[in-house]
Amino acid sequence: MSASFSFTLEKTDGGARLGKITTAHGEIQTPVFMPVGTAATVKGMHPESVAATGAKIVLGNTYHLMLRPGADRIERLGGLHRFMNWPGPILTDSGGFQVMSLAKLRKLTEDGVTFQSHIDGSRHTLTPESSTEIQRKLDATITMAFDECTPFPVDRKGAAESMRLSMRWAVRSREAFVARPGYGQFGIVQGSVFPDLRAESIEALTKLDFEGYAVGGLAVGEGQELMFKTLDTTTPLMPAHKPRYLMGVGKPSDIVGAVLRGIDMFDCVMPTRSGRTAQAFTRRGTVNLRNARHMDDPRPLDEHCTCPACRNYSRAYLHHLVRAEEMLGPMLLTWHNIQYYQDLTAGLRDAIANGTTQQFVADFEAGQALGDLEEVPVYGLGK
Repeated sequence: MSASFSFTLEKTDGGARLGKITTAHGEIQTPVFMPVGTAATVKGMHPESVAATGAKIVLGNTYHLMLRPGADRIERLGGLHRFMNWPGPILTDSGGFQVMSLAKLRKLTEDGVTFQSHIDGSRHTLTPESSTEIQRKLDATITMAFDECTPFPVDRKGAAESMRLSMRWAVRSREAFVARPGYGQFGIVQGSVFPDLRAESIEALTKLDFEGYAVGGLAVGEGQELMFKTLDTTTPLMPAHKPRYLMGVGKPSDIVGAVLRGIDMFDCVMPTRSGRTAQAFTRRGTVNLRNARHMDDPRPLDEHCTCPACRNYSRAYLHHLVRAEEMLGPMLLTWHNIQYYQDLTAGLRDAIANGTTQQFVADFEAGQALGDLEEVPVYGLGK
């Protein structure tokens, strides 16, 4: 627990960055994808299974954990690492996004947000100070500053007001953060899709000298092209000697494109949520295991994948599990999707290290463009 929180930029290849984050709970090689464990669990997976995919850090959420089972209870039980049996680093989202998207009858003021729980209607208030304190009680390795996630679309005036409120909250979050060896706090860049507002936000945050910086307010409906355009003007202004985190992203192509633009860290519910709805990510694009075309297919989901779903089971069996609504189906597909995302970021790390990032991206795009394997002919149908 004595290690200092630090980021080492080891190599660049164009805009892509290879790095290492050192924390109290272990090292993280970047670019990195963080599986989402919102309520102290990555849905459908044992912690040991998550680690087996190569994941080094997971994400928890302040809003959900403060409501159930409660930050005080988790603190009494030894903190989130012990509570969920994850000894590695944990990043906690501040809860701002969930308050805006899930809570009932929320009221936003300069002080913070008062809201009714989506679980039982009980009233709560989150402020920069209380969010930061809850994350300390959870024993989060990386604490996020409390912010307002600016909706999209939004006009420039609305984006500016929202961003400046978040910057005032960032000051209060930083003042409330209790510095400890190996722990860090990230500020969140806001400003929607307006380059000058993003620049103003970065300038305000860098004065506070956070351990890392996140890009918030993207992947909220603006589309990939506008997201990349925003990153093109945002990431060059962010401190090069600190980790850069793109929140809530995303699809595999989003991650590849954002790495090319200098992003180091990612999280998204997509691989786990998709696994629960029979969607699998593969090197040839997305596969829907609910489709009847798989019912007689003896081949693996992805022959290049080492996860149990691909190593031990056929597409026909996975299809059967999905159609029969057996819980093993979502479990296996979630494992596969997390494995795919870990393999993707590991491949990006290797490519940056070898100076072959552009070739990696070309191969990735070519594979995705192939589409899924041709359907297996069914005996006797002459297909």
